[in-house]
Amino acid sequence: MPVTIKDVAKRLNLSVTTVSRALDGYDDVAAKTRERVIRVAREMRYAPSRAARQLRRQKTEAIGYIMPTIKPRFADPFFSEFIAGIGDEAASRNFDLVVSLAPPGEEAERAVYQRWVQGRRVDGIVLSRMRVDDWRVRYLSDSKFPFVAFGRTQLPIDFPHVGVDGESGMRELVAHLIERGHRRIAFVSAPADLTLQVDRISGYRSGLAVGGIPVDETLVVEGNLTRDGGYHAAQQLLALAKPPTAIIGANDLTAIGVMRAAHERGLIVGRDLAVAGFDGIESAEHTHPPLTTLNQPVYDIGRQLIHMLITLIEGGTLAERQIVLKPELIIRASTGG
Repeated sequence: MPVTIKDVAKRLNLSVTTVSRALDGYDDVAAKTRERVIRVAREMRYAPSRAARQLRRQKTEAIGYIMPTIKPRFADPFFSEFIAGIGDEAASRNFDLVVSLAPPGEEAERAVYQRWVQGRRVDGIVLSRMRVDDWRVRYLSDSKFPFVAFGRTQLPIDFPHVGVDGESGMRELVAHLIERGHRRIAFVSAPADLTLQVDRISGYRSGLAVGGIPVDETLVVEGNLTRDGGYHAAQQLLALAKPPTAIIGANDLTAIGVMRAAHERGLIVGRDLAVAGFDGIESAEHTHPPLTTLNQPVYDIGRQLIHMLITLIEGGTLAERQIVLKPELIIRASTGG
């Protein structure tokens, strides 16, 4: 018969409650007692029931991630890399990762969050693709539900997040293009409601200002962070009477779409037109030519966010609640590198 927690308690001459709390890591059990309980439980090959542990702790031991409504969702390697990071770290901490898709429209998306929070289907939630005025942050904060985010908002709410300094990164990228002799530098932006767009367009504009180049608004076209969005934006830009000599995509997928439009016009990317992106997805290294990009460590950020979230779920205190990383400029042949 399998060993039960009562058997372990009997061997140690301790109460079942003490053994249970020692195995669950509660700090109200003396360290020496906790070590002895863990040692004897291992010797007896005690395998705790996960369902019983969840019931005792009133936890699901699951973390939720609702993918934002951005189509086509699975075409963006950003999400697969991010999910790999949060999933690997969750598994290493004995938590399950529950992934759901947000239906189109704020009302339908809100309903998914409400089901998860009100039904306590998960112990905490990870957010990404943060918005300037993000109702998700307001809702989770008001609900006092544990959450962390990849990126910030412009709301006056303090919440734990890890972000990347897109503004300084974009300034560095613009400076690189100016050093290559470019003066007509275009930008295919992200949707205006995303915080990443605020940061990246600000870096683009300030980078031009530092280089003494006035912003030409005809060279700024809104995209949607997809290959098709980049392709259509580039067609518009390259049809101008004075087309750009360099185009920056708000992300790598946008830049890859730009490269397709350039190829169709017979332009040689890296010679006739410089193209650069943002994210550092794996496929950017294998485009023709390889794509210059601002790399952000998406996988590592995912793992770091889960570490922060589990600390909150378990009642701990974060050493740092807001972490901002600097992206790495990787220069490749698409900008003549």
